[in-house]
Amino acid sequence: MSQHQGIFLVGGAVRDKLLGLIPRENDWVVVGSTAEALLAQGFRQVGRDFPVFLHPQTQEEYALARTERKQGVGYHGFICHADPSVSLEDDLLRRDLTINAMAEADDGKLIDPYGGQQDINDRLLRHVSPAFTEDPLRVLRVARFAARFHGLGFRIAPETLALMQEISRQGELQTLSTERIWQETERALASHYPAVFFQVLHECYALSGLLPVLDQQLATSDLPLQRLLAAAGTSDQGDIRFAALTLDLSNEDISTYLRPPARWLALQALANKHHTNIHLAGSLTPDKVLAQLEVIDAWRRPERMDSLLSVCAADAQAQSGQPLIDYEPAAFWRQALSCTRIDVASLQPASRSGPDIAAAIRAARLQRLEDLYGSL
Repeated sequence: MSQHQGIFLVGGAVRDKLLGLIPRENDWVVVGSTAEALLAQGFRQVGRDFPVFLHPQTQEEYALARTERKQGVGYHGFICHADPSVSLEDDLLRRDLTINAMAEADDGKLIDPYGGQQDINDRLLRHVSPAFTEDPLRVLRVARFAARFHGLGFRIAPETLALMQEISRQGELQTLSTERIWQETERALASHYPAVFFQVLHECYALSGLLPVLDQQLATSDLPLQRLLAAAGTSDQGDIRFAALTLDLSNEDISTYLRPPARWLALQALANKHHTNIHLAGSLTPDKVLAQLEVIDAWRRPERMDSLLSVCAADAQAQSGQPLIDYEPAAFWRQALSCTRIDVASLQPASRSGPDIAAAIRAARLQRLEDLYGSL
């Protein structure tokens, strides 16, 4: 029987408090109790495979202390064991990183059997036990933590990186569902340093199985990561960041391995196909500028134009190798879009209805672009 009995705050909330951050959510572990006892107190069970319950008032997650034993392959291949004899230390031992394997008692006492506090002080992402290799999802999680905490100076312990490489070599990453891979990827893209996530995956040989075309690019050039770095510096929108990273990839290259939202793939395809023309800006003829705006559907979807310009600005900065004060083509395209907004009432009466209206609008737009060129 564990010397620690009762309810304990665990995991990320304890870690974030030690880092001086506001915890995103609280997770609790219950030691020395049973599912029946929690249900009798009004908790609602939500875990089908694991003994997880929602508090009747706060709706926060409470889990019975448990151990896990690997059986089969992938991150689902575990047998869970939970009963009052499972100790707090046993429960913490099954976790991925030492910084996530700490608990806090109701009196504020820190329970840290695996050196998480020291690793926080040392800014180290280190695995708790050799059982780390049993769950391939941990490769993605550690890469995501490396991205999330890069700004605080965290690095992956060499021995942990070696285990991540071992998991990749064994091919267990291929057992992960595309949906689960995308979930971790999307969360990483939302971090302050998303390029770190992909760099880590490349270094631990995981990216070759998750997005091989990107992995091949990174073997010879860091341009994709520089594009992502530039995009992350100006936008927190995941679709813009993703399109910047994968600018040279086709939709087929991506969707074979990942499952981004359709909207993300649409922006990526648009940027992949049209970024060269966007860079050329005023070097195009008026009719080609008009055709480009039509392809983008810029009048009805100006936000799409803005996103495309953000991706192209990131590309320009990465190509130049230095920060850009301003992406000059953006001003041209916004001016071109603005001057080609046509009020039907401004057309000749004969052109305001019937089959000629579309042609009349297009002719008016082209004339305005020609006038714009004449004024530049």
